[in-house]
Amino acid sequence: MTPDQILEHCRDLSSQPLGAVAERWKATHPGGRVVAAYPVWAPAEIIHAAGMLPLALLGGGTSVELTHADARFQSFVCSVAKSSLELGFQGIVKGVDGFVFSNICDVARNLSSIWKRNFPDAFVDYLHLPQNSTSPGVPVYAANELRRLAAGFEQAFGLKVTEPALAKSIEIYNALRARLRALYAFRIAEPQKLSTTDLYAALRAATCVPPEEAIGWLDALLAALPLRDARPRDRLRVVVEGAFCEQPPLGLLEVLEEAGCYVVEDDLLLGWRWFTSDVATDGEPFERLGAAYVNQAVPSSTRHEGREHRSAGLIEKVRRSKAQAVIFTPAKFCEPALFDYVLMKQGLERAGIPHMIVEFEEKMWTFERTRNEIETFVESMLFD
Repeated sequence: MTPDQILEHCRDLSSQPLGAVAERWKATHPGGRVVAAYPVWAPAEIIHAAGMLPLALLGGGTSVELTHADARFQSFVCSVAKSSLELGFQGIVKGVDGFVFSNICDVARNLSSIWKRNFPDAFVDYLHLPQNSTSPGVPVYAANELRRLAAGFEQAFGLKVTEPALAKSIEIYNALRARLRALYAFRIAEPQKLSTTDLYAALRAATCVPPEEAIGWLDALLAALPLRDARPRDRLRVVVEGAFCEQPPLGLLEVLEEAGCYVVEDDLLLGWRWFTSDVATDGEPFERLGAAYVNQAVPSSTRHEGREHRSAGLIEKVRRSKAQAVIFTPAKFCEPALFDYVLMKQGLERAGIPHMIVEFEEKMWTFERTRNEIETFVESMLFD
C-alpha cells in the first residue's frame, strides 16, 4: 500500500468509538477481554500478556456532548476527565471490560474512584506509580505495583500473567516502540514527507489494535515514506510540549502546520512511547518493567524529578530535533503542565530558545485567533 492508503486506514481506525473497537476485536476472539488505559502511562505489556487487548482511553474529543459528567466534577477540571467519564454514561465504551488509571494528577486519581462508583460492574484499578526515582528501592516498588495489577486481572477475569507471556509481550512492545521511534526520527530528518497530523494518525491507530497488527503496517509505512515526493519548505522547526495527557484537537495540529511550522518533536500520546530505549530482555519481567519505568522513562510533568529535570529534558529534545523554538500546548486546567511551564520557560530563556504558549481544550473547534498568534510568532522568527 502507498503511505496515503496506510494513513487513511490509520485515520479510519482512530476515528472509531472505543466500544466499537473492543467489539470488533471480540468478534474474532470469543470470550476475550479488553482493558483501556487512561493517559499517560499504563503497562500495556501486562494487559497483553494476560491475553487481553490494550486500548487507550483518551476522552471523547469533539464527538461527545457532556450531558452527565459535568455533575460529577468541579467546573475547573480538564476536558479529558469529563469526556472520558461521559463515554461511560453514553455507553460508548460498552465492550471494554476494564480501566486502568495512574497518578498523573489529582483529577486522574479522583476519576478512577468516580468511575468505580458510577460503573461498579467494570474492573477499575489505580496504579500508584513511583514519583521519586532516586531511591534504590523504587524499581522494586514499581515491580510490585505491576504484580498487584496482574493479580487484579487474574482475580477479576481469571486470566493469569505468566512470566514467559510477559517476557514475550515486552519483546512485542519493544518492537512496536522501535517503529514509533523510527517514525519520529524520520520526521526530524524529513518533516516535509511526514506531517504531524499524519504521524499522529499512525500513532493513535496503534493504540486501537493489537501490537502485532500495528507493527505490520508501521513497517510498510516506514518503507514507503522515503519514496514520497515532497520538497522542503521555509518553515519554523518547533517542538510541541504540554499535550502529554489530554490530546489537542486535530484542527489545532493542522493550524500549527498551516501557520508555517514543521513540528519535529512533541509529547503527543506519550504513554505509548514511554521508554527511551528497549526494556531489557533478560531477567524477571516484572522487575525489568519496573526498572524501565524508573530509569528509562521520558521526562514528563507526571514525574517529579527535581526543578531542573524537565527543562533540561526539553532543551535536550530541542537540540536533538534541531528545533528553533518551542510551542507550549497545555490543556486548560492541566495542573502538571501549567506548573511545569514556569520552570521550563525559565530553562528555555536561559538557553536562549524562543517559545510561546497556546492553551487548548479537546472540544475547541475554532482556531482563527490561535492561527494569528502562531503566524505572528513564526514570522517574527523567520523574518527577523
